[in-house]
Amino acid sequence: MMSRVRRTTELGLIILGALIVVAAYTLASLGSDAVIPANLLPFLGIVLGLLLFAHLATRRLAPFADGLLLPLAALLNGIGYVMIARLAGERGVSGDLPGLQATWTALGIAAYVGTLLFVPRVRDLQRYRYSIGVVGIVLLLLPLFPIIGRNIFGARIWISIGPVNLQPGEFAKIALAIFFAGYLVEKRDLLRVATWRIGPLWLPEPKHLGPVVVAWGFSLVVMVFERDLGSSLLFFALFVVLIWIATERISYLIISLVLFTGGAVAAWSTFGHVKTRVNIWRNPWDSYLGEGRQLTESSFALADGGLTGTGLGLGTPERIDVVESDFIFAAIGEELGLLGGTAVILCYLLFAGSGLRIAVRAEGAFEKLLAVGLTTLMAVQAFVIIGGIIRIVPLTGITLPFVSYGGSSLLSNYVLLALLVRTSHEAETRTVQSTAHAVPAA
Repeated sequence: MMSRVRRTTELGLIILGALIVVAAYTLASLGSDAVIPANLLPFLGIVLGLLLFAHLATRRLAPFADGLLLPLAALLNGIGYVMIARLAGERGVSGDLPGLQATWTALGIAAYVGTLLFVPRVRDLQRYRYSIGVVGIVLLLLPLFPIIGRNIFGARIWISIGPVNLQPGEFAKIALAIFFAGYLVEKRDLLRVATWRIGPLWLPEPKHLGPVVVAWGFSLVVMVFERDLGSSLLFFALFVVLIWIATERISYLIISLVLFTGGAVAAWSTFGHVKTRVNIWRNPWDSYLGEGRQLTESSFALADGGLTGTGLGLGTPERIDVVESDFIFAAIGEELGLLGGTAVILCYLLFAGSGLRIAVRAEGAFEKLLAVGLTTLMAVQAFVIIGGIIRIVPLTGITLPFVSYGGSSLLSNYVLLALLVRTSHEAETRTVQSTAHAVPAA
């Protein structure tokens, strides 16, 4: 009964989200061309078809899963597609992007279904934690390899395989989340024992602090050699959150913050590209016609949007370079205003809340840590890119999950979504089974 109610709720939310996306697609076309798009009904059919396929797979493979995750991802994905389609053909934005994004969305949903199909139990991943960890490290460092590594827009985070460009770091984050969760379940008792005192802090033996130092070192490698501040912060935040949850010791938070701050300051004082990013963050107006152009134009776009926005198709977000990926939130803020931007942020907050609820309800330690890790990845990535656009943190080159253009991002995020859905299903299945077998009190 519970599974039927959840899936019915999910289906209703998916239909509602699809209608919102189709309405936004129509308004964007009216705003830019003053005509109702001729492909409106086929577009509606494709949107509903893809979402119904994902829903039916969830109904069959994970019937007890949380009913909010898939509709939220679908709504964010749909809003992103509408903005990309609206921007297609504008200055600096290729007209091929909507078709490519639609293809990547279909592949992402296929990856979602495939993950549910081939990962029947999340706990099975714990047995392969070291192998998955090695794969994650290799994926993280692949852009540094000659021949296949590519430097695009100043960041070396891409690899080229024939005509296809990929960001392997998008997949590395999931692999590392699985490895960290498995490793910390195995070593958490050792990491909890504090026998070494530094001032007011009690720490475990120095040899057990190796993972923190290794994670710190890899984050600096990404920051310095790949010139990717966002991914560096994302990977380190993932490990810090997981080790804090696993050990329940605040000393790890303090040590990690000191290490990351020290490394960031050293990188800022040593490497020119890091200093440039920080200087642009502090005052983009001094380089308005150069490196600060993106930030200043995005600030103008957000200001033009005001409370309710200029209207879909009526703004000029194409002034911003690479607006379809790194700065798509600025386009949303201009044409949908503060209310539209807030709605997108609320979707991420609801997603994060659902992920943490799954972690609380999960029974096994590995499942709990993995759910926290995957939720952290989604939430921190959204915070870092939105925070960079509104100048809370230095600007980074990572994508807005499910919204920005990018095949690697969509594929990895749909896999992440499937793992959360699978974890939720397992947790609720155990709850239902324990309730069914409970003996009423006399």
